[in-house]
Amino acid sequence: MDNYPEISNIRKSIKSHYPVSDESIDLLGKHFRKHLFPAKHLIIRGCIIDRNVYFIEKGLARSYCLADGNEHTTWFSKEGDITFGLLCLYHNRAGFEYVETIEPTLAYSIPISILNELYETNIEIANWGRVIHQECLLSLQCIRIDNLTMTAKERYEALLSTFPDICQRVNLGYIASFLGISISALSRIRAGK
Repeated sequence: MDNYPEISNIRKSIKSHYPVSDESIDLLGKHFRKHLFPAKHLIIRGCIIDRNVYFIEKGLARSYCLADGNEHTTWFSKEGDITFGLLCLYHNRAGFEYVETIEPTLAYSIPISILNELYETNIEIANWGRVIHQECLLSLQCIRIDNLTMTAKERYEALLSTFPDICQRVNLGYIASFLGISISALSRIRAGK
C-alpha cells in the first residue's frame, strides 16, 4: 500500500535511478514537508544557506546564477527531480544559485541533516543518493562538452530530446539563456532558418 500517494512522480523517479524499496521511500517520505509554491517563487536564494533538499512532485523550476546583473539559466527541474543549493548541500555554505518556480509547484523538502542520517543508516537511500549525484555530474559534464562541440541548433535539438514539452512550459528567454544564445537566435532556430 502506498503510504504517500502524493509522491508518485518522486517515487517513480527514485526507482528509475536505483531499485529503492517502497519501505525505504516511505522512510524518506516520513520526513518530507509539503510546499505549494506559486509560479515565480524563489525556493532557493543565492548568498543564503538553505539546509533543505527539495523533491518536485508536480511543477517546474529553473536554476540560475547572476553574472554582471544578468540571470543565466543553468538547469531545469521538473516532476520527479530534486533541487538544492550545491554549496549548501556539500559544504554548508551560502551558494551562488537561485531556484525559481516557473509553474505552480508541489514540492517536498527534507532537511539535509536528516537526508545525511538516512544515507548513513539505509543502504538503498545511500546508493540512490550516490547514483543521482553521479547522473547530475554526468549531465553537467555533457552540457559543458555540448556547449564546446555542438552548434546552437544541435544543443536545442538535444534539449528537446530530453525535455520534449519544454517550449510549452518554459519562457523562451530561459531556454535561450540555458543554451547560451540570444532569444533572436533561438527564434531563428525554431523557425528553421
